[in-house]
Order: sequence, then C-alpha cells, then structure tokens
Amino acid sequence: MIFIGMALLVAVALTFLISADAGSLIGIEQNQFGQLVVMVSILVLVAGGTFGRRIRFKEMLSGAIMWSAIFALAIFGYSFRTELEQYGSRFLSEINPGSAQVSQDGDSALFRRSLNGSFLVKAAVNGNDVQFIMDTGATSVVLTVEDARNSGIDVEKLRYNVPVSTANGEAKAAYARIDYIKIGNIERRNIDAFVAQSDRLDISLLGMTYLETLASYTVSKDRLELRD
Repeated sequence: MIFIGMALLVAVALTFLISADAGSLIGIEQNQFGQLVVMVSILVLVAGGTFGRRIRFKEMLSGAIMWSAIFALAIFGYSFRTELEQYGSRFLSEINPGSAQVSQDGDSALFRRSLNGSFLVKAAVNGNDVQFIMDTGATSVVLTVEDARNSGIDVEKLRYNVPVSTANGEAKAAYARIDYIKIGNIERRNIDAFVAQSDRLDISLLGMTYLETLASYTVSKDRLELRD
C-alpha cells in the first residue's frame, strides 16, 4: 500500500511540475525537465520497492517498465488535453444527438444533423433539460406543455389565444417569458416564447426569439454552429 501511495504521489507531482514550467528554475528546457522527472520518479519507485521487500531483478524490471508506460501516458494525456477534450465532445455529440460540442473558447456550440435530417439541440430552460429542434421558420421559441411545465411555467394560468401552425396542423398557443435558455456556454435571458396547446406539438421549437440574439448561426452540410 505504501508503494502504491508513493506512486500516486509521484504522478501528481510530475503533472504539477511539468505544467508549472519548473525546468526554467534550474536552467533546462521543459522537455528535458520532464525526462529528468520521469527518470527520478522511476528510480524512487524502484528503490522504494527494493528496500521495502526483497524482489527479483525480473520483477523489478517489469515494474519499472510498467511505471514508465504509466508516466508516458500521463504526459501524453496532459500534452494533448485540448485535442482530447475536443474529440471527446465530438464523440459524445455523435452518440448523443442534440448534445453540444463546445469550442475551446466557449463562444460557439456545434451540433450534428440527426438521422432524420433535422438539428436537435439540447438546452437548459430555467434549469430544466429540454430537447429542441432548430426551426428558423418559427418566429419564436415554442415549448410543449410538458417542457413548459417542467421548466417552471404555470401552464394552467396561460391563455391559449394565439393561432400557430405546427406539424400537427393549426393550434392555439399562449405567450410566455422564459427566464433563461442556456445552450452549451451560450446563455440568454428573458426570452419571449409560446407554449403550444397540449398534444399539438411533439417537440419544442428553437425559433428566432433565441436565434436572433446570437452573433451568427450557420448550417454547413451536416453541421450547425451557434456563435455567441
């Protein structure tokens, strides 16, 4: 257990020292300092294991190789952390339609076209998760009754007196005000919206009262980008 604890401690120290550019303090380059830390770490671990109990040379060698691989993997992950985050976001957006692939600067959210040809967009509406379909033909954000209720809107007090056209035909909708909508890192407050009558809308619509607040929204083949 002491050996494992020492290994974890050295791994944490390795990451911290490399990220802090500690090599400049002793007059060597960062990559050289990283190699030095790895070598010292391996020696510390091997020495700790050797003095802690009697082991064969073959076991000691295999342990050194294993920890060298672990340290190399840790350094690789840290060096390419930005790229790995981006690939991870893209992978999640592929297997989870509607999830946003957020840019490194946080100013844009990218979505992939779903199998049915539309763009699904997951958002937080007043803190509640809502699945939208992007609809530039909708002049306003339109919520289903279920999404509106779950987002804290008192649907029983709404007046459904605004005629709207939906995929299910003509319907009546009620005016509502959304406190905030957050998509990726893009948040907008006090958004005008409508709530459609029950069973008249299958999925909420992300319309122009949100889209027109953005710096831009672009569609390129199977990609939708919302930019703050």
